Amino acid sequence: MSIAGVARYAIGMTGVASINSHIVEALYVEALVLSDAARGGFDALRDTPPSRVHAVHAVASEAMPDRPVCPEDVEVTCEALRTATRVMHCLAWLLNHRAWFAGDISAAQLRRHGRLISHFPASDPVVVSRLPDDLADLVQQSERLYARIQRLETAWRSDRPALPGALDRLRDRLAHG
Repeated sequence: MSIAGVARYAIGMTGVASINSHIVEALYVEALVLSDAARGGFDALRDTPPSRVHAVHAVASEAMPDRPVCPEDVEVTCEALRTATRVMHCLAWLLNHRAWFAGDISAAQLRRHGRLISHFPASDPVVVSRLPDDLADLVQQSERLYARIQRLETAWRSDRPALPGALDRLRDRLAHG
């Protein structure tokens, strides 16, 4: 993105200079990787025999149609959906900001359609604690990603400019000796 594009973004978005195309791109890649890992992890859990999934039974699938669905199956399925939806909301927010930086949508369109849900439900810690460690880690990563984007959203929508980042503070200190 050009310097003019960054300046246009800062002016159009209440002077929040801490959101830039590089941050949006990095978060977008992180969200894509996390989305794929979570989908793969929950798919693998669904296909894992119950004896290998610690306290959680594998989610019923077409491969096991005669297996009854138990409450743990429903809880894990809900957590899989909650995690996927959380990451998809992050991706939608990031895609809107990518479109803004590319000049494909206006500031008004971004403000109208680029909102992040402010109170997305948190994961159930009891259910997460019963997931395999790698999958529980992915759920927690999705929560941290959502919290980071929520902080960007809050700063971006606020009337006050975001606090300068560490690099800006260092540049300021170096400039003023």
